[in-house]
Amino acid sequence: MSSTSPSDNIDREVSRRRTFAIISHPDAGKTTLTEKLLLYGGAIHLAGSVKSRRAAKHAVSDWMELEKQRGISVTSSVLQFPYQDYAVNLLDTPGHADFSEDTYRTLAAADSAVMLIDVAKGVEAQTLKLFKVCAMRKIPIFTFVNKMDRWGKKPLELMEELEDVLGIRSCPINWPVGMGNEFKGVYDRLSEELIIFDSAGRHGEAMVEEKKMSLDDPEAEKLLGSTRYEQLKEDVELLDIAGDPFDLERIRAGDLTPMFFGSAITNFGVRPFLDAFVDMAPSPAEARDQNVEPTRPDFSGFIFKIQANMNPAHRDRLAFVRITSGVFEKDMQATLRRTDRKTKLAYPQQMMASDREMADRAYAGDIVGLYDPGRFRIGDTLYTGEAVDEVDIPRFSPEHFSVVEIQDALKRKQLIKGLDQLAEEGTIQVFRQPGKGTLDVVVGAVGILQFEVLKFRLEHEYNVEVSLRRLDFQHARWIESDNEIDEDELNRADYLKVLIDRDDLPLLLIRNNWALNFTRQQYPDLRLLPNPPGTPGLEQLHESTHGF
Repeated sequence: MSSTSPSDNIDREVSRRRTFAIISHPDAGKTTLTEKLLLYGGAIHLAGSVKSRRAAKHAVSDWMELEKQRGISVTSSVLQFPYQDYAVNLLDTPGHADFSEDTYRTLAAADSAVMLIDVAKGVEAQTLKLFKVCAMRKIPIFTFVNKMDRWGKKPLELMEELEDVLGIRSCPINWPVGMGNEFKGVYDRLSEELIIFDSAGRHGEAMVEEKKMSLDDPEAEKLLGSTRYEQLKEDVELLDIAGDPFDLERIRAGDLTPMFFGSAITNFGVRPFLDAFVDMAPSPAEARDQNVEPTRPDFSGFIFKIQANMNPAHRDRLAFVRITSGVFEKDMQATLRRTDRKTKLAYPQQMMASDREMADRAYAGDIVGLYDPGRFRIGDTLYTGEAVDEVDIPRFSPEHFSVVEIQDALKRKQLIKGLDQLAEEGTIQVFRQPGKGTLDVVVGAVGILQFEVLKFRLEHEYNVEVSLRRLDFQHARWIESDNEIDEDELNRADYLKVLIDRDDLPLLLIRNNWALNFTRQQYPDLRLLPNPPGTPGLEQLHESTHGF
């Protein structure tokens, strides 16, 4: 009897993994689609409502109290579930531009992305911004045109928009039958099957019934009506002649996006999409952007997210690790590359948003949450065996700044603890003013809504009430020079302000565009950097996406 070798087992397990993120503009239905993928994956039995105030159940991925109150996603969630013979790792990201830095970091952990588009609005600003990040990393993109239960742009018009705005060709895998209240189903071009949906009055809470038939089946014309039936046949013939052919190699190279149509709210088209996605999407071993071979025996992984207080009762903190190679095992020892010290990877957990269970073993492509007593940072690399290259995690200069003013001075210790933990999450960046110690702490954020999240979490998670006094500066640049930097001289100008970041690096706040240009002329030996000195390979990403 032949036995299976450890390497064979790793190869098989890695080939089963599908790790992807969902990207979209706000209100395109991303959290709803996430919920429905979990429904079809068997992870939940009834889909929750994202916005309904009457609903007792909220979306699984929106676990933070603020998310439930506002009906928006403000932090990334990790959702893991089995589907068919696949192990799916779904990274649900915030759609709002103010939280895009969290999305950029999460995309570093994804092997592919699902781009969600509102049929009525087409490609929107935040969609374009996130698409650029995916395109730079050559991440395969799967397009799901959502809200087909409403009237919107014609499918051919959306195909043209993808090419004109995003510069990517598309290949519809299925084609919609009708739109709005006439949306009846989709035609699967690969299987050449017509799929008719029936919600049976369940309003999207449960899986819909599907009826499959050949387009040549006499019943097809009866179900669709002669006009819609003939239009569908014309569309299919046109796509076969003029459209891009299905090419899996081009899809996985990020040069061609497979296109799907459906309605997440009614569940129409969700299962056909999920079936095709797990079949076409790359496994970690087939993904393009790798710093290590996923099937190598030795373990490696990197931390792309840190989240405090997911369980308010325990005030704990988790570091999210994307496994990049080998096998992760509970309580194993690994080297933390930043400190070159071995550390025990304790209390590992796999997650369904805020719900968790202990993880005894995981493979490349999986996401594991590690108990973090404060030793980890976003971007840290862990490994056994030979050292592996570090993964570049985006870090951008903030655009908005506020002085934190505490209401009760006796709670300053709690404030500093809260700010430190939230800064380590990447929720905000914390700076101090030279010579002022812990007084007048300044926080920076990429988006204004991050300040609202900061206030809410300080109050509800750390029992500290603060007010935030906005600072009127438009630009922030880390500074370095071959000569000694005179911080006092820079601070004397009313259009400049020097701060010190958590790594003791100087950051210069600059009032406006005029002040930016004048500073460059006045201090020619001063280098103004969009990212911290020594941060590799992020300038291109910053210039192409930041401030879009």
